[in-house]
Amino acid sequence: MNDVAPAPPRRPLRWLLPLIAIAALGAAGWFGWHSWQTRQQQANLARDSAIQQLAAMQQGLEALRRDQRANARSIQDAAATNRVLRDEVLGLGQRSALLEQNLAQLADSSRQGAQAVHREEAELLLNQAQQRLVFAGDLDGARRLYGLAASALDSIDSPDYLNLRQALIQERNALDALGPGVRARTAAELEQWAGQLEHLPEHLQAPADAAQPWWQQLLSPLVQIRPADGKVLIARSERIAANDSLQIELSLARAALERGDDKAWQQALDRCDGWLQRLWPDSPQRQQRRAELQQLRSVELRPNLPELGSTLQQLRSMRAAEDAP
Repeated sequence: MNDVAPAPPRRPLRWLLPLIAIAALGAAGWFGWHSWQTRQQQANLARDSAIQQLAAMQQGLEALRRDQRANARSIQDAAATNRVLRDEVLGLGQRSALLEQNLAQLADSSRQGAQAVHREEAELLLNQAQQRLVFAGDLDGARRLYGLAASALDSIDSPDYLNLRQALIQERNALDALGPGVRARTAAELEQWAGQLEHLPEHLQAPADAAQPWWQQLLSPLVQIRPADGKVLIARSERIAANDSLQIELSLARAALERGDDKAWQQALDRCDGWLQRLWPDSPQRQQRRAELQQLRSVELRPNLPELGSTLQQLRSMRAAEDAP
């Protein structure tokens, strides 16, 4: 029969398990405490980080508020500046409107001044043209002055001067219709008449078929007998003096013609007719010269044209109407 060996003693294992349990509990406690410390550190770090972030956020928020306040002040300053600029722009607009109004008034006054100058120039030229016609009978000079007056009136763009320009055209046409002028034409006719006096016969011619008396036939070889007019001057000295007087009367007639003096012109031609009858006997040639002299005497040295002077009269009437209050 086999003997059973006795079992080893189990006491050391009984003490080892509690130690292991205690060690495990200690390790677990330490690990738990370490974990707790770690979590506490992490929490502290997170809290510190949150505090720092909060502080940074507060600082950022304060900076944003400062920026907002600065922006608000900038906006207010900009609004004030805009109001000032708007007021300045409005002021500039008003100044521009005033300047435009002043410039318009200045331009209008300058335009009116220029029109007044052209009107005065036209009036002066028309007055000089009328004086040339009335006192000198200078048609060419009057035509030039009328042309200058027409240019001065054309420089005025006002429609009120349309009738005036039309009247000036009619007056110039009437002046052109006169040609060289009555005085120039009459002066040429007078010179032609004076030149034909040399061809007048100085003695009466007896009829060729008239029978001469016996005493004329007897004296005809010695003396030439011609019929004589009692009014005709025969003496040489008297004829020279009469011819000089005739030339003086012709000069007086020319002077009266230049002045346009109808009365002096007619009187000078009447005296020329008297000397014509004293210097030359009656003949068909003398009768023709006397008829021509009467035609010259009837010439009107100052032709009455209703158009002449009408433009100047209308211009003066317009100026009087404008100057009237």
